[in-house]
Amino acid sequence: MFLMVYCNAKQANGGEQVNSFEMLYRAYYDRVYAFLHRLCGDRALAEDLAQETFLQAYMSFHRFRGECEVFTWLASIGKHVYFKYLKRNKLHLDSANLDLVVNTYYTQNADPEEYVHKKYVEKAVRAMVKEIPKKYRDVVLLRIYAELPFSQIALALKISENSAKVIFFRAKKKMMEVLKDEFAV
Repeated sequence: MFLMVYCNAKQANGGEQVNSFEMLYRAYYDRVYAFLHRLCGDRALAEDLAQETFLQAYMSFHRFRGECEVFTWLASIGKHVYFKYLKRNKLHLDSANLDLVVNTYYTQNADPEEYVHKKYVEKAVRAMVKEIPKKYRDVVLLRIYAELPFSQIALALKISENSAKVIFFRAKKKMMEVLKDEFAV
């Protein structure tokens, strides 16, 4: 809501840019919100982060060169906004919603023993993500949470598509080995 008010206030100064940005906002808001919600697991926070993402995008809209898809650009901004939020609030990546990874192995209606086991696995996954080097973490987050293709991840991170694939599969393999060894998943 804040962004739309801000855009309307700026419309008198650059109407055409605002109109095209408003179209971009309407076209991508739901997808950006969903990406951020999957990262943080909190609807209100995801909405705030999405607004901040679009505000940052609006401020740098003139620098978008079209080298990647618009959603890739927005997801990259959103990821940075989220990391800035974590840092500002002295939180760590273990605050990220990693239920997607854990729920791959467990059903929603688990018995109490399976539930406890799931919580242990969830804790281990959070610890693993926390320990992943930044280049691996960025690829994993963009692939899993933003569901970006490797070509878009490569553009966003300024690496080759093949490097993005290799980094993702190495990180995934390492995480799966730890899960299998420690938890017999």
